[in-house]
Amino acid sequence: FLMERKTQVKISTKEVMLAKLRKSCSCSPKKLKNFVMDFLPVLRWLPKYQCKEYIWGDVMSGLVIGIILVPQAIAYSLLAGLKPIYSLYTSFFANIIYFLMGTSRHVSVGIFSLISLMVGQVVDRELLLAGFDLNDDVPPGLGDGSLQNGSQLNTTAFNLTIAGMNAECGKECYAIGIATALTFVAGVYQVLMGIFRLGFVSMYLSESVLDGFATGASLTILTAQVKYLIGIKIPRSQGHGMLVITWINIFRNISQANLCDVITSAICIVVLVTAKELGDRYKHKLKFPLPTELVVIVVATLVSHYGKLNEMYASSVSGTIPTGFIPPKVPHFSLMVRVAVDALPLAIVSFVFTVSLSEMCAKKYAYTIRANQEMFAVGFCNIIPSFFHCFATSAALAKTLVKTSTGCQTQVSGVISAMVVLLVLLFLAPLFYSLQKCVLACIIIVSLRGALRKFKDVPARYHVNKVDTVVWVVTMFASALISTEIGLLVGIVFSMLCIIARTQRPRTALLGQIQNTSFYEDDLEYENLSTVPKVKIFRFEAPLYYANRNYFLKSLYRLTNLDPNLEAARRKKYGKKEKQQLRKGDHTTANGLGIGETTLQLVPKKIDFQALIVDCSSISFLDTTGVNTLKEILKDYKDLNISVLLACCNPSVIDALKRGGYFGRDFGSMQEMLFYSIHNAVQFAKDQK
Repeated sequence: FLMERKTQVKISTKEVMLAKLRKSCSCSPKKLKNFVMDFLPVLRWLPKYQCKEYIWGDVMSGLVIGIILVPQAIAYSLLAGLKPIYSLYTSFFANIIYFLMGTSRHVSVGIFSLISLMVGQVVDRELLLAGFDLNDDVPPGLGDGSLQNGSQLNTTAFNLTIAGMNAECGKECYAIGIATALTFVAGVYQVLMGIFRLGFVSMYLSESVLDGFATGASLTILTAQVKYLIGIKIPRSQGHGMLVITWINIFRNISQANLCDVITSAICIVVLVTAKELGDRYKHKLKFPLPTELVVIVVATLVSHYGKLNEMYASSVSGTIPTGFIPPKVPHFSLMVRVAVDALPLAIVSFVFTVSLSEMCAKKYAYTIRANQEMFAVGFCNIIPSFFHCFATSAALAKTLVKTSTGCQTQVSGVISAMVVLLVLLFLAPLFYSLQKCVLACIIIVSLRGALRKFKDVPARYHVNKVDTVVWVVTMFASALISTEIGLLVGIVFSMLCIIARTQRPRTALLGQIQNTSFYEDDLEYENLSTVPKVKIFRFEAPLYYANRNYFLKSLYRLTNLDPNLEAARRKKYGKKEKQQLRKGDHTTANGLGIGETTLQLVPKKIDFQALIVDCSSISFLDTTGVNTLKEILKDYKDLNISVLLACCNPSVIDALKRGGYFGRDFGSMQEMLFYSIHNAVQFAKDQK
């Protein structure tokens, strides 16, 4: 039977576009109100805030996150190659802006180790190009780096005419200039992606790519912190192969290790890891996580200050962390041009981590988020703070999990966290002057436990899916051994190539009938299937297009044990020889056989089927090459008196066959060539004479 297709109403693309344009350009008070409410979601949920029910959980989670945020902000400044004060600025502004614009109730937006690393790599590269020494640990620069409190410090200043910056600017000033320009451009990219609805880009970052990227970047972060752990002074490596070069330099200079830093690092790591393990084991009994990082920082700072570790043992310390806010400044446009390419992977990674964490929390707590608004939120979390000497931000998994476990209900907790950071910015920052850098490195390394534990999951991952494991391994090695940006690109490209390879060489099978049923399955995978006499049923488990056409034909010929082209050529060849012998009047052929025996030789092997059924249930689409391939096998098998029947075609495949002329001009033979189930095609083939 032939099912009748519904008549599709043709809609003019031009009219649709004009209608959408008119709708988007029209303005009314109601539409303006909805636009503002959508752009600032806080206006929707804050008036409905249930204070008695939510306030305790929000305050507790905000305080805990704020306490965790301060030491992490100071520590991650090492990754970004910037002073700790800029990390505190970033944490403060990101929480406030996401409170206004975010749609997730639980995600924690702020500094993130991977983003800090990507910023730091760009900053280090530009500092080297500008002629600065990456190891020149100088005080804050003049000009842009001076604070409102008017503290005048000695500085190493340079007269720069680099990238259009014609001003007296020190290393710190130039570094934050690069970071803010990079952050601004990344934010602009994210806002443009939101305007043009380009959120689908995140779909190309699979879980394997993201996990591999995070693990590879974690190895890079770990490597960059080792020199602080043991207190050696080695040049900060840049470019491809940074991980290998850094480890070579570490082993070359291992004899210069600072014993004070080594002992401090060992004690801190033991304390931090022990506290984390105990916290994980007894987290169901704890109302909130232990503020281990803060305790370690406070104790280490006191020991360093009163023990005079910097003066007596030359232990490297954080130095002056000024209070107050630097006056806002527009990022340099000339620097934006230099970092425009670097900002693109930064924008994509920042957005992908934020949206994935937001969706995870929304699914867990049964509410919805708007991915496009999340793009705007994280974009403005980069654009606006870039005027206030901040660098790029993203949602952070560890802090988000802590937030949800401590009773967070809304983003009011983010405001509480921002207030904690503000307290440090205004009053407490100078107290961290004597904090050793090795303590900060310990906090960073211990925070990488989750990403580094991914190595333990490799056997289980390999058992689930071998291809995804290979993608993870390739992305991880590329991110660690080449660079984070190239590693991400390699992961995306390699995962796409894996998908293409799967469609180029998909599974193929001959099907047998499940006894006493109308169902058919792979006769190599299942026992007790019966073959259908005089019928071959071929399944191809992929779209049929130009890249896998040859594999389709080779698999078909191999499984059916018949190449129609070779068979037709062989028959033609023997026919010609027979005619030549008959013209000569010789009843014996060139092979020394009689005519009757030659007739047997015209068909060198017996064809054991008269109908070929192609199961198209797994063929999602056909391109022009695919249609021509099916037309080709239809003709070739017809020359051998074998009919070709198609079964289980979806509507798009049927339409492609119609447009390609597979069924003829008037589609008259369509009912004898196309069937909606394999069993119908088998019954038709059996009824044929």
